Amino acid sequence: MPYPDAWEGDVLLADGGTLHVRPIIPEDAERIEAFHSRQSAESIYYRYFSPRPQLSARDIANLTQVDYVDRMAFVGLLGDDLVGVARYDRYPMSSVAEVAFFTDGAHQGRGLATVLLEYLAAAAREVGLTGFTAQVLPQNRKMLSVFKQAGFEASSRFTDGVIEVELSIEPTPEALAVIEARARSAFAQSVRRLLAPRSVAVVGASRQPGSIGYDVFKRLLDGGFQGPVYPVNANASYVASVRSYPSILDVPDDIDLAVVCVAADQVAAVVDDCAHKRVHGLVVISAGFSESGEAGALLEQGVVELAHRHGMRLVGPNSMGVVNTAADVSLDATFVGVRPLPGRIGVSSQSGTLGAAIIGHARRLGIGISTFVSVGNKPDVSGNDLLQYWEQDDDTDVVLLHLESFGNPRNFARITRRLTRTKPVVAVKSGRAVSLDQFDPDGWPAETSLDALLAQTGVIRVDTLEQLFDVARLLVDQPVPAGRRVAVVSNSWGPSVLAADACIGAGLVLAEYEPATEALLTALVSGGDVQAGIRTNPLDLGYRAGVDEFRGALTAVFADPGVDAVVVLCTPPVPAAVDDIADVIAEVATGTDVTVLATFLGLHSHTNDEPGRRRVPVFEFPEAAAHALARVARYGEWRSQEIGEAPEVDEALLDDVRSRVEELLGRDGPGWLTPTDAGDLLGRFGLHLVDRAFAGSAEEAVEAARLIGHPVAIKATGVPRPSKTEAGGVAVDVHGDSEVRDAYERMAALLGDAMHPAVVQAMAPPGIDCNITIHQDASIGSVVSLGVEMGMPEVGSDLAVHVLPLTDLDARRLVAGSRVAGPLGRHGDQASAALEALLVQLAAVADAIPQLALVNLAPVLVSDAGAFITDVRVRLAPWESRPPTIVRRLDSAD
Repeated sequence: MPYPDAWEGDVLLADGGTLHVRPIIPEDAERIEAFHSRQSAESIYYRYFSPRPQLSARDIANLTQVDYVDRMAFVGLLGDDLVGVARYDRYPMSSVAEVAFFTDGAHQGRGLATVLLEYLAAAAREVGLTGFTAQVLPQNRKMLSVFKQAGFEASSRFTDGVIEVELSIEPTPEALAVIEARARSAFAQSVRRLLAPRSVAVVGASRQPGSIGYDVFKRLLDGGFQGPVYPVNANASYVASVRSYPSILDVPDDIDLAVVCVAADQVAAVVDDCAHKRVHGLVVISAGFSESGEAGALLEQGVVELAHRHGMRLVGPNSMGVVNTAADVSLDATFVGVRPLPGRIGVSSQSGTLGAAIIGHARRLGIGISTFVSVGNKPDVSGNDLLQYWEQDDDTDVVLLHLESFGNPRNFARITRRLTRTKPVVAVKSGRAVSLDQFDPDGWPAETSLDALLAQTGVIRVDTLEQLFDVARLLVDQPVPAGRRVAVVSNSWGPSVLAADACIGAGLVLAEYEPATEALLTALVSGGDVQAGIRTNPLDLGYRAGVDEFRGALTAVFADPGVDAVVVLCTPPVPAAVDDIADVIAEVATGTDVTVLATFLGLHSHTNDEPGRRRVPVFEFPEAAAHALARVARYGEWRSQEIGEAPEVDEALLDDVRSRVEELLGRDGPGWLTPTDAGDLLGRFGLHLVDRAFAGSAEEAVEAARLIGHPVAIKATGVPRPSKTEAGGVAVDVHGDSEVRDAYERMAALLGDAMHPAVVQAMAPPGIDCNITIHQDASIGSVVSLGVEMGMPEVGSDLAVHVLPLTDLDARRLVAGSRVAGPLGRHGDQASAALEALLVQLAAVADAIPQLALVNLAPVLVSDAGAFITDVRVRLAPWESRPPTIVRRLDSAD
């Protein structure tokens, strides 16, 4: 009996190394025997409660032959070596099974048993088991610790010299939280192994100056790496005056990180050597892989699989390298011509060229970097992995991302939504220009979903590298503003007005001071006499203003509770004044929670770095300062928002919808449902159309109208984009038999086959016409849009968009940010509440059932009487998803 493919995969251990996990098979007999022979007598006694120096043929057959239901076992493999095994045996006629583990003594403490337990528990739940029992010797503390820290509910008792453990394997919220935290820690540790090695080998180190192998090796040496660096070159006895080795296998010491700079066709052999050397991780600079075509992609896949199978993770290929500026690491394994400054910003770039530009520009601006990773083709380590590392990295406060593509946008959303609550993430995304291939068959623009994804997760999106650094300089040295209220202080009226206009244009508001602040400022600019009518925001101190005037004004402005941020502009009369005023800004800002930035016309830097003072970013022109501040202010508002709660949809309802969807897909295949099937499916959601009936003739329409009750609407189901005219496929407010008959006949003459069948429907109470669409984006997931009814959503239409899931507060914000918000407000709070409730229910069902490729409700008439759905269109498509398990997998964050 073959095991399900879903139960095989690469996983990360607690120390960041990789492990291949799969169900045991009879062909593992030799591996089991070799594994047993390597273990100590004590470990064998702990496992079998008796000395067992050798396993009999019967023992091995019993251990390796399972039915994957009542008897199940998973093995952990490193290369071809079996390093751990876990199994359960169901008690007869029971939902409980006995569980046992055995892990290689050389790999204990790495979390093997915990990973195997997660897989074993998930497989057990799939076949109806609810719990495990185990017998453990009291002195086997490591195994007792595994059960204690698993996250599942556990109890134990001492009897007959052993500890009997009972373990529930139900995925409670508490258990899920523990498992997720364990996985996050493993992902972060796997990146840490790459960025904080204790020793490095450069495979392909060259003696030729200007070559990549030479530059990488020299930068590691010259950068002060806090460990040994070994050149590997089969054709040279030394590189840069350092003894070289023909193979990494010849290096006499342990190697944590191998930086690979050889030709693409040699990389697999190097990875194999690294596996035998037990290297922890790889950075592959070599190009010629998936970026070069199909053959390169196959080569790349093989290299990654080989690395994972032997416990290694891989940055690249086609990477520019990695950097860690921490004083106890000082790793610069790149071939960039500029060395980054130490700092608090983590940087990830897909493009090596742009990565080099980012490092160079950061240095010119005086911006320090904590870690930098050029992910290259990212078949293994991706931006999502790095985000989980930076989330736990105490040396990183801000994250900068250059994105060309998403590996797994859903996981990106999950990770960033958590990370951005504490650390800002700024992203410049290539490919904003919209082309025809960026629309799916439903005409949905990819950028619409992407913008929604980034906005909802708190990621600050910028359009250019210049904007990336403008925002970064503000975030790294300044607190995130509490709001959008800005004060402008200047020594020149013209620039201050420009700054004020730029702030308003960027979505900020000019702060209104308290009376006491107004009095202080007017007295300051009028020579001591408080005069009415003086403009204090923006405030012009006059071109003669010096240190004292700026200090007085800024002290008053910073103390005002109505100020969230201050923009200081200075047109320096003499160069010396710049430094003095910069000192004053930093002096007054220090110790406050107000955000401050400055514009010294023509300068682009920071205020000085005097210890104990807050650095203030300086911009050349006020427009750039205003736009950077606005982006950070919006981020601050997002961070302060409550998340809300997603509804708990009745499982019986979901099962009913899911079953019907699968039935329809099996019957008709993918595509649009008939109006009858679409209406029926909507009803299973717990949502219902306004009363309607189908008619194939004028007389049937008359009879349907009598049953429903006049007035009615008559609709042609064959019109793809109906409008409220008979020629457009809709007749409304039709009274009496004769009007119904005449309207039907006129429409039949105009529309022909599009009238077969026609819908006769009750008139909903007057309200705001809304269009609601749930769309399954191929890369991002389900997206809900809300707009004014105009048929199906059109490219470029002004829609409010949200990527699912949708909480109650998300729905409220979606409505408030849409074009229907204004008109809806005239109908009172009940109208908004009805629309929000409909959105939440529809989104919850669609998020749980991704085969719902598109669900369009239009129009939905919303008023204080409720939200009335008058029409629905549904398109189904198959969805390939993994089984609902909670096991961790290495590809779960890519």
